Amino acid sequence: MRIEAVAGDITTEHVDAIVNAANSSLLGGGGVDGAIHAAAGPRLLEACRQLRRTQLPTGLPVGHAVATPGFDLPARWVIHTVGPNRHAGQTDPMRLASCFTASLDVATSVGARTVAFPAVSAGVYGWDVREVARVAVGAVRDWAAGHDEPGVDLVRFVLFSEAALGAFAEALEA
Repeated sequence: MRIEAVAGDITTEHVDAIVNAANSSLLGGGGVDGAIHAAAGPRLLEACRQLRRTQLPTGLPVGHAVATPGFDLPARWVIHTVGPNRHAGQTDPMRLASCFTASLDVATSVGARTVAFPAVSAGVYGWDVREVARVAVGAVRDWAAGHDEPGVDLVRFVLFSEAALGAFAEALEA
């Protein structure tokens, strides 16, 4: 599996799946979540509401992931994951790592070969971007080492700021 970090806007990525740093309600929010909902169009919100009515009546738990179609996005799928909120006392790096590995499991289940991730939990959820980068890169590498079957070929971390790009580049060099 190839792993890379680039500066950019995740909503314009031409990959099979993009990962949404969602909140547990799945009903949109700010930051990456709001940008993805805006770019995907209103059918994404309806798909998320349908998930809440059927599979996830209490919301998506931290560290879990679920897929919806990408609708108006270039990506075929949106994989929603809920990162831990450091401000709410959710400081276990394993919960953060689970966001990346669970998303890759879901990507494999829908047949996605290329996946773009944001820096889950590095924004309003209060995690230091350097820690997110170390955890994310480690989780993706560990996941790839445990999966020999054909599946995800490319993981691209798509980062909005130069600081985040630098943190992920450093983690990838380690």
